Amino acid sequence: MRKKIGFDNQKYLRQQSKAILERINLFNGKLYLEFGGKLLYDYHASRVLPGYEPNIKIKLLKQLKNKTDIILCIYAGDIERGRIRGDFGITYDVDTLKLIDDLRENGLDISAVVITRFANQPQAIGFKNKLENRNIKVYLHPATKGYPTDIDTIVGENGYGKNSYIKTKNDIVIVTGPGPGSGKLATCLSQLYHDYKKGIKSGYAKFETFPIWNLPLKHAVNIAYEAATADLADVNMIDPFHLNAYNKTAVNYNRDIEIFPVVKRILEKIMDNKLPYRSPTDMGVNRVGFAITNDKIVREASKQEIIRRYFRYEYENVLGIASRQTVEKILLLMEELDIKPEDRKVVIPARKAVNGARRKAKTVPQIRCGAAIELKNGRIITGKNSSLMSAPASLILNSIKELAEIPDEIHLLSPHILENITNLKKDVLGLKRENLDLQEILTALSISAATNPTAETAMEKLKELAGCEVHLTHIPRPGDETGLRRLKVNLTTDSNFPTNDLYII
Repeated sequence: MRKKIGFDNQKYLRQQSKAILERINLFNGKLYLEFGGKLLYDYHASRVLPGYEPNIKIKLLKQLKNKTDIILCIYAGDIERGRIRGDFGITYDVDTLKLIDDLRENGLDISAVVITRFANQPQAIGFKNKLENRNIKVYLHPATKGYPTDIDTIVGENGYGKNSYIKTKNDIVIVTGPGPGSGKLATCLSQLYHDYKKGIKSGYAKFETFPIWNLPLKHAVNIAYEAATADLADVNMIDPFHLNAYNKTAVNYNRDIEIFPVVKRILEKIMDNKLPYRSPTDMGVNRVGFAITNDKIVREASKQEIIRRYFRYEYENVLGIASRQTVEKILLLMEELDIKPEDRKVVIPARKAVNGARRKAKTVPQIRCGAAIELKNGRIITGKNSSLMSAPASLILNSIKELAEIPDEIHLLSPHILENITNLKKDVLGLKRENLDLQEILTALSISAATNPTAETAMEKLKELAGCEVHLTHIPRPGDETGLRRLKVNLTTDSNFPTNDLYII
């Protein structure tokens, strides 16, 4: 089945790079370009805009490589709390390290890391030391005194003047971070302040993909953005400043609109009232909406993403991470678009698979669990838990057998290997849960592939699962969740625990 495409990457690259270069011509110094959203691995964008490459922004930076510097910002409080990036399951400080590695792999490097709103947090100091030991320049910026109301203090020696100036070489300075609230805007404004003190007439702009300003307010793509940021209480709005200035509607979101009067006053103070912007939409450099080639496809994809977000927030609510209010907001958005959880194709097959699952493992009672995947050819494959393996493990084995056209009665895994792993878990490690999770099954498969050509053929098919839709009737065990994440499937789960145990391994 041919993948449905609704977005033109090449058109986007042409228009976006041109818009950035045009924006710098508004100023006589540097352009500090705040990158909102994810610089790499923007899977939300690739899901709601089928055809969008998750790393398209890196291609853009490569085109502008000789004109740009990159600064990474991370909020000291996020380091202290160990804030998690949900799609990778890693903390923001670890994600910062990963981002630096990923940039270097693409021939790009950073000028510095800025730890923002620094207040001597021990974890932030440790992170600074770790970076400096690897020869990465680190700057510590405290919270800006007087922010947001005392403009004279903010734009003065006791405000931005307290921040160290970050040296850069090129005309375009990309300011990014691992997530929202990283201090990107404050870093841009601080740099502007110091540039103007030096007589350099620099400027600021924002590169934010969502919401898409030139789509209707209630377009499914924009509603999907609200769903993605429901935990932040973001709300899309018509930009009132843009409407008043130009008598044209443009979509923005509440935080940008609410902070615009403050940012406008700060910029006017820094730039001697020579600000070229009349609205928060003016500040943006975003051409993504012009590269949509099939509105019907992106609308349907966005509806599916909203359903995924619903399952994610239900899951996080059960774990005590997300509030019930967040879940209820998603339900309202779904009602607005007349969609329901069961509109996700893999949900009902996964739940039906439960009927065939065994009630007990060999020794430990467990809840019956089901799983389903939609392959790229449209075929739905299911799996269920048993005394031997978990439902996700069963699902993946069934899927690659289907893709490799291997009859169901042929075993991919050596019974001897499985028996040895089970004995290791039970007799040596003393684990009470003997059935194997997905990571363990994948390891066993790789061992079997060394002597079993059929297993080797099946293992090659694992790569074809990337981007497939998966649903589980239960919250996955750590080994299952990690395995599915590494296979790069789009995972949702019902908010049921896989056992009655409180401690799950």
